[in-house]
Amino acid sequence: MDARRNPFAPGAGTRPPELAGRDALLERNAVALDRIRMGRAARPCVLYGLRGVGKTVLLTAMRNAAEGEGMAIVAIEAPENRSLPGILVPALRATLLRLDRMKQASEGVKRALRALAGFAKLKVKYDDLEVGLDFDVEPGLADSGDLEADLADLIVAIGEAAKEKGSAVVLVVDELQYVPEEQLAALISALHRASQKQLPVTMIAAGLPQLVGQMGQAKSYAERLFEFVAVGPLDDMAARDAIRLPVEREGEAIDDAALDAILEQTQGYPYFLQEWGKHSWDVADASPITGNDVAVATRSALAELDASFFRVRFDRLTPAEKRYLRAMATLGAGPHRSGDVAEALGVKVSSVAPTRNSLISKGMLYSPAHGDTAFTVPLFDAFMRRVMPEG
Repeated sequence: MDARRNPFAPGAGTRPPELAGRDALLERNAVALDRIRMGRAARPCVLYGLRGVGKTVLLTAMRNAAEGEGMAIVAIEAPENRSLPGILVPALRATLLRLDRMKQASEGVKRALRALAGFAKLKVKYDDLEVGLDFDVEPGLADSGDLEADLADLIVAIGEAAKEKGSAVVLVVDELQYVPEEQLAALISALHRASQKQLPVTMIAAGLPQLVGQMGQAKSYAERLFEFVAVGPLDDMAARDAIRLPVEREGEAIDDAALDAILEQTQGYPYFLQEWGKHSWDVADASPITGNDVAVATRSALAELDASFFRVRFDRLTPAEKRYLRAMATLGAGPHRSGDVAEALGVKVSSVAPTRNSLISKGMLYSPAHGDTAFTVPLFDAFMRRVMPEG
């Protein structure tokens, strides 16, 4: 069929043509943000799940909905090897300047900018924090040099500015699991202070499964501030809709055997649904797309995933890390006991613990329960067996 009309959109954080099965979650978060803007108690969403389940897509949809309601957005991605202050300061500056352009009185925004200038003194601790702020400081406001105290002062000042403007400020943070614990604790504490004061500033975020434990360890009350939502594969009906509806909107069809085959291959994971949908459309000569088309498409979809989605993660690994993951793959999809992985490698558990910890730090693995280890990337076990056939 015509590749120019192919509706499917595999890509990092790319919104699919049909955001199936997520309406209730999006509405629940929208209600929470509206309540926070009104000064009422609510718990916005922190999304967690494996790679490829659509967390970034959902976070972007939540952000766009909030922006459409006139809320001020501070959007950041928490990269590895960067500090939270370093990525927050320029984003907050841009948001405060946008708030300042609103018509209402702006003394609150001016004070928040002075708080930001004071907060920037933390450059002595965080060398990736860009100071370039043309604002006076207010002595004693967010300038103590203590991250937790200063970030709380800053977030409260921003919340007061948003309240003055009749708006709300929403921090939108992707890959939150990469924020170091001390900095994560400071952020949660600051948002807690704002919540106690009923100020319209909050956070929605997304991260890998270990994020829940990280936030709970950073601050025990984190679960009372946010609704932690596990994002997983789509159920059978939603997964079928994610493929069938885009095809039908193009005036074409896909038969039940093809849908069955796509669901079997993808296990309902949204990113993989897009890959199989795209390749199945491209290999089909005519409508409807058939099970035979999907069988051919499976080869090209796997080749595409092996060359990009899987390979980009594999290439970041050390030889020891690759051997550890290959041993896990020998055992299957998982989760697996750490002792079983060590046994597959023919070594003691203690000798490979640093490798396991490094893989968790890189976001390749997580521990769903004490002593267990699992892949953060769905279908990665099969990829490891393909790329390293000699285990």
